[in-house]
Amino acid sequence: MVRQSKKWILAAALVFIALLSACGAPQIQVAKLQVTDDPSAQLTALTSAIFDGRQQQLNVLSPDWYAKAGVSLEKARKGMSIGESAAQILENIAYGQAYLDKARDYARVAKTVIGPAIDARNAANKVNAMEYAKDYQRVESDFLSLTRSIEDGNIARAKNNSKKVAQAYSDLELRAIKDDVLGEVRNRLAKAEENQALKLAPVILAGAKKKLAETDQYISEQRYERVQMQRKAAAVLFQAKRLEQVVIQVNKIDALSSEATILWVEDLIQQTTVKLNAPDMRDQDWAVQSQNVHASIATLQKDNLFQQKKIKADRASLEAKIREKQQEIRAHKKQIATLEGESKEAQKARELLEAKEREANAKLEAEHRFQMQFVQVQNLFSKEQAEVYKQGHDLVIRLKAIRFPVGQAFITPDNYELLGTVRSAVHTFGEPDVVIEGHTDSTGSAAANEQLSQQRANAVREYFVANDAIRPEKVIAIGYGAERPLSKNDTQAGRAINRRIDVIIHTAE
Repeated sequence: MVRQSKKWILAAALVFIALLSACGAPQIQVAKLQVTDDPSAQLTALTSAIFDGRQQQLNVLSPDWYAKAGVSLEKARKGMSIGESAAQILENIAYGQAYLDKARDYARVAKTVIGPAIDARNAANKVNAMEYAKDYQRVESDFLSLTRSIEDGNIARAKNNSKKVAQAYSDLELRAIKDDVLGEVRNRLAKAEENQALKLAPVILAGAKKKLAETDQYISEQRYERVQMQRKAAAVLFQAKRLEQVVIQVNKIDALSSEATILWVEDLIQQTTVKLNAPDMRDQDWAVQSQNVHASIATLQKDNLFQQKKIKADRASLEAKIREKQQEIRAHKKQIATLEGESKEAQKARELLEAKEREANAKLEAEHRFQMQFVQVQNLFSKEQAEVYKQGHDLVIRLKAIRFPVGQAFITPDNYELLGTVRSAVHTFGEPDVVIEGHTDSTGSAAANEQLSQQRANAVREYFVANDAIRPEKVIAIGYGAERPLSKNDTQAGRAINRRIDVIIHTAE
């Protein structure tokens, strides 16, 4: 049924072109404007219609007729400026409107005859393929040749060449997508090779190139799977950055003596050992020193898990005792009511009042507990680290001190202490649901800002999950880009305020 419908539309287009061709030069119907009409208002209306026509791509779908409409508009404007008669000005405007109507007719035919080429062009423009100026202009010229063929009545030529033009736009689209996703990786690998990566780190270089080729192939096959593409590209970028660091370290080691190299590595291990309060084992093999560090970390993790379980158990025990006491109180009150000889109706009325009183007390107690927890969390952070405030029954921790490398989204070690404090704040409420919000300033495109804010929010979420701070199902990450500014983006200070991470704790109250 769909195929028959398309054939019918194409046949109608062919009939339309045939009728125009049969009459020699295409005929136009010019609406006669009354001399009493206001030329200024008509000129404004034609200007607006021609602008709208460009938005509808009439300038490329029917370039010649659209150009004629533009010429008529300029004639009318010039006539207005030199004081031509209203009749002459209105005649030029009428011709402009007629040419524009004809352009719309041919645009509808073009969408039927060369629809795939139009779709491919729109897709290429969406990813800024116009940046490849020379190549894009060549394909654009071929596309205009198609639409001019339609205007000339040569439907067959346009249809026969449409597939080739569509493929050329598709190739440009794919090229733009790959440059956007993998451009930084390619540049870093090229720079690494200039810095003798092939000689200094051949294994890592080969591995990075292999991952790059695999990701390139994936994009060729699945160009619209943006999420998976970004994940694969991030993995390749990690390897490229790793390669840079390996080259730097190899050059550093080459400049050291053998003893200095040993002492440098030993010092790295020892710094970690001291932080963990682990025994000094520099008199042992490096493997033993490494095991010492790992064992100390495992012990701390085990102790941390034990403390969490103990806190949870203590809280459960306390809540059970409270419930038990509440039941005892209710039982005593019922006994008192019975001894006082109250009727069933009076007892029910009292129980209803008592229930309302309990509900009010529970609400008051919850609010008091939430206020105490709020103050407790506030005291965890300095003013420079974070701003803590209540939002209904939620607690918002606005991380002022968190820092990311410019344009990037990985957690650097200087953020660990701050995120550790956030972890303590979250555990103040047990195991609440948590939302990590990423925000940027308005610098750059909206799409890039949204992507960067999402990646940074994801990085914070992954840090908490990897360190067993929050269970995966209890935390989500959302990137808002520049949608929710706290300050104006027209100053450096305002932009700095808008670049932030907000941690929102949904309490159980």
